Amino acid sequence: MTGAGDCRFCGAPLEHSFCDLGMAPLSNAFLEAAQLDRMERFYPLHAYVCAECFLVQLQEFESPERIFSDYAYFSSYSDSWLDHARRYAEAAAGRFGLDAASRVVEIASNDGYLLQYFQARGIPVLGIEPAQNVAEAAREKGIPTLARFFGSRLAEELAAEGGQADLLIGNNVLAHVPALNDFVAGMKLLLKPGGAITMEFPHLLRLMRENQFDTIYHEHFSYFSLLTVERVFAAHGLGLFDVDELPTHGGSLRIYAGHTGARPASHQVAALRARELAAGLDGLDAYAAFAEQARETKRALLEFLIAARRQGKTIVGYGAPAKGNTLLNYCGIRGDFLDYVVDRSPHKQGKWLPGTHIPVLHPDRIRETRPDYVLILPWNLKDEVMDQMGHVRAWGGRFVVPIPAVEVIG
Repeated sequence: MTGAGDCRFCGAPLEHSFCDLGMAPLSNAFLEAAQLDRMERFYPLHAYVCAECFLVQLQEFESPERIFSDYAYFSSYSDSWLDHARRYAEAAAGRFGLDAASRVVEIASNDGYLLQYFQARGIPVLGIEPAQNVAEAAREKGIPTLARFFGSRLAEELAAEGGQADLLIGNNVLAHVPALNDFVAGMKLLLKPGGAITMEFPHLLRLMRENQFDTIYHEHFSYFSLLTVERVFAAHGLGLFDVDELPTHGGSLRIYAGHTGARPASHQVAALRARELAAGLDGLDAYAAFAEQARETKRALLEFLIAARRQGKTIVGYGAPAKGNTLLNYCGIRGDFLDYVVDRSPHKQGKWLPGTHIPVLHPDRIRETRPDYVLILPWNLKDEVMDQMGHVRAWGGRFVVPIPAVEVIG
């Protein structure tokens, strides 16, 4: 056991390792050509589990301002994610009776990918997005967006202006927050008395059971089970009243919360809580074996790549997500294994991956070079990717999915 400071929620000493992935750069710190010969910053990528509240977490090595103020991730470049957002907006508007007199606020609203569907229904919206470049893309779509970090101070300002929310949304943001208590306290302040919060985040139980170690990266400060997130929300006067289990990002939770006692909890909350208790997530033993799963995946992927290269096969990567950069850096996969990666986002094309210095090109490059294997780095979108890149099969090319286990698909 080694020490890693104190738990960001309960303050207990962090002494128990969950998964040590070595040293890595920030996963979205893509490089320009002029940066390739300069020193890169690498930080420990070592997750710990708190013995008191069982929050899995990384230490904070870089401030959110440095990580998120200029960001390479734009949500609108995934068709399946846009469809997920559209269906959620339709369901939420109906469930909570939202109309022109309501107010929907999204924290970490990115490029307006979700709020556009509420706005199309005539529901007033406000986005809060700290990345200036991404917030500007949302404004260009006509989505009112504040380029600010969210916390209790901003929540107080908005509440004082009459800007409390009927529906407060946070998709894949809770994990990105180092000041967890201040963030959740801010949600309490911004929520109307009868309002609802929904938050989506990768489910720790799925991460553990399906070996999703590559979702550990510096932008993700915390990794949540239902047991832990219930405890965090309760500490700030918020109670969970429902939960959905989603397929997104390899398995996520969508929690529904309101002011404590405002709504009764559904049976889904009790059922999932019972499953997590049965899995042992309220004790340290359940967390102890995860690190070896990551090491075994590293060995299997390298064995495949080495064998393919020795046979003279060509291999490229599809997608440049943060999880892919964790995987490549942890496994030591660079240009000696992957010729290049492609990505649909023009904000990543023409750059190089952090740490590995693999070039990011337009997807058309795959048709031009006809590789033998395409390694799908956003494995959670494998069906979407294989559908978009179906022409790879025309020349006998095959797809490789690295998580939860290495799989070659013809």
